[in-house]
Amino acid sequence: MSLQITILTPERPFWNGQADEIILPTETGEMGVLKNHAPIITGLDVGAMLIRGGQASGSKDEWNSYAIMGGFALVKQNQVTILANEAVSAENINPEQAKEAFETAKANLEKAEGVKEKVEANFAYKRAKARYQVVKVLKKI
Repeated sequence: MSLQITILTPERPFWNGQADEIILPTETGEMGVLKNHAPIITGLDVGAMLIRGGQASGSKDEWNSYAIMGGFALVKQNQVTILANEAVSAENINPEQAKEAFETAKANLEKAEGVKEKVEANFAYKRAKARYQVVKVLKKI
């Protein structure tokens, strides 16, 4: 395997294993990490994280998806350490509830007035969108 990946949340170690590739939702866009990636530390945005191969899936070409609710990632010497505010695997998300929450959050964002309400609605929208994206990826696999 190429990368040793560790995902930590405030509640518990979320995932620890080896994989061939990881795609992270950074604050400047998505970032892919392969073996021998240059060392970097980056902020993570709320979004979908994808892990390919190894212990993540059992198959070298299969992708697993997780919703990450912000945090930081450190890439160094083929090790990826992720400190996430919250992480949820696609298998633990109900697709119907995720779709309903996404549609509700989208409607609330469109109706939001005032700075505080818009900020709160935008954060709820990003969280709901990440969870919905993760279950949509799971269906495609």
